[in-house]
Amino acid sequence: MPFELFIGLRYLKAKRKSTFISIITFISTAGVALGVMALIVVLAVMTGFENDLKEKILGTNAHIIVIRSGAPMDDYRSVMEKLKGFKGVQAATPFIYNQVMLSSGKNVSGVVLRGIDVATDRQVTRLSRSVVEGRIEGLDPKMGPGADPTPGLMVGKELAKHLNLFLGDKVNVISPMGNITPLGMMPRMKPFRITGIFNTGMFEYDSTLAYVSLGQAQRFFDLGDTVTGIQLKVEDVYHTDELARIINREMGVDFYARDWMQMNKNILFALKTEKVVMFIILTLIVLVAAFGIASTLFMVVMEKTRDIAILKSMGATATSIMKIFVLEGLIIGVIGTLFGVASGLLIALNLEPVISVIQKVTGQNFFSKEIYYLDHFPSLVVPSDVMLISVTAVLISFLATLYPAWQASRMLPAEALRYE
Repeated sequence: MPFELFIGLRYLKAKRKSTFISIITFISTAGVALGVMALIVVLAVMTGFENDLKEKILGTNAHIIVIRSGAPMDDYRSVMEKLKGFKGVQAATPFIYNQVMLSSGKNVSGVVLRGIDVATDRQVTRLSRSVVEGRIEGLDPKMGPGADPTPGLMVGKELAKHLNLFLGDKVNVISPMGNITPLGMMPRMKPFRITGIFNTGMFEYDSTLAYVSLGQAQRFFDLGDTVTGIQLKVEDVYHTDELARIINREMGVDFYARDWMQMNKNILFALKTEKVVMFIILTLIVLVAAFGIASTLFMVVMEKTRDIAILKSMGATATSIMKIFVLEGLIIGVIGTLFGVASGLLIALNLEPVISVIQKVTGQNFFSKEIYYLDHFPSLVVPSDVMLISVTAVLISFLATLYPAWQASRMLPAEALRYE
């Protein structure tokens, strides 16, 4: 063991006259541990929230949508085949997108109505896996003797709750873009039957989306054999912007492709920015603890003046003296970081039961799905985040040791021993 490390470890052991220094050392170590723990837990929650939100977005929406500029897409079948030829595109499905009102008894709600091709939509989105009551195939009414000719409609769980709808109930779909009559514009209205209820886990989608079959949407909106656009599923969901640019270049000015990141850029940018800002803010806790480490070393240097002079008289170099105090401060930082990582991982990996206990004790609900869009408390520990936090904490601890260690290395033996 190098003698610098041996002496640094010796200086960490408290003597009776050094109790105050030991208390400050303990507080500094605890400060580093608290900062590291807070960083790990907060970043795990924010990463989990971001990933869960992306999963919900990608589960309900396509990776890329392609629409015709300013008009419905009439030759969508040939466009679909052409889009499937692009490298990275796995599947394609047509869709119709419009805003309507749903009316059930005295309840009315504005929703986004999507017309989908049931056969190909399951290849592009995960909507069929989100159905909790009924079946997505119910959107196409069965024809035959005694069959109900009313077209099917699938709504989100929260929307069904708001309108008090159950499987088999009838609901009127009203479009503000209606028919022109001698009395003016009359809204178009048609009854539909609830054949499915889905739950994506994202409140915004479950309360504002409704689905019908593509054919029913074409007839209801009087679109003929046209659609709003084409939805695409791609291999790499994190490089969709490149593929969208290629599609825009190859398909010409009549078509416009947008990827899921563009369509949700506000919320994704907010999450990324918030994560960076929280990392910076919580790093200040470690920075405050680093000041404690520096204060501890200053006091140790003042107390060990005689020891430093004797070591220098025996031939110890300024570099060796500096190493002693740098290693002492680093040991404090490393121990604090290890405790912080252990406690942070323990909390982050068991966050659901921890939050449940805190909510029961305080009687407060810290996580409302109406506000945060999600139906559970997400937490995801990323090894690279833990590594970054650990390295940052140790680096800050190291920087805090440099000045007091440098001051100790500059001490002259004659000056140090003058009053001894």
